[in-house]
Amino acid sequence: MPASGVRAAAIAARLSALGLPARLEEHDRHTSVEAEVPESLPADLWREVLKAVAEADRFGLLATSLNDRTLWAVVRKAVPTTGDAGGPGHQR
Repeated sequence: MPASGVRAAAIAARLSALGLPARLEEHDRHTSVEAEVPESLPADLWREVLKAVAEADRFGLLATSLNDRTLWAVVRKAVPTTGDAGGPGHQR
């Protein structure tokens, strides 16, 4: 398993241990972690959840009008080179 997969699996394991079963998905350039977040999550648990996803390269929370909330985290497979640092929309 690539290093990104190991980091992503560790994040998923921490989230699952906190009661948020997580799923992993491999992509060409990154490994993603997603977990559904219940509507009522205590503040102390949020702190632990944020510590877990802070290990990722990027993370966020997708909330819908149906009260669904999905926590996501992305771990890149390779460190971007100087020319790629701006992301896909970056003009060189």
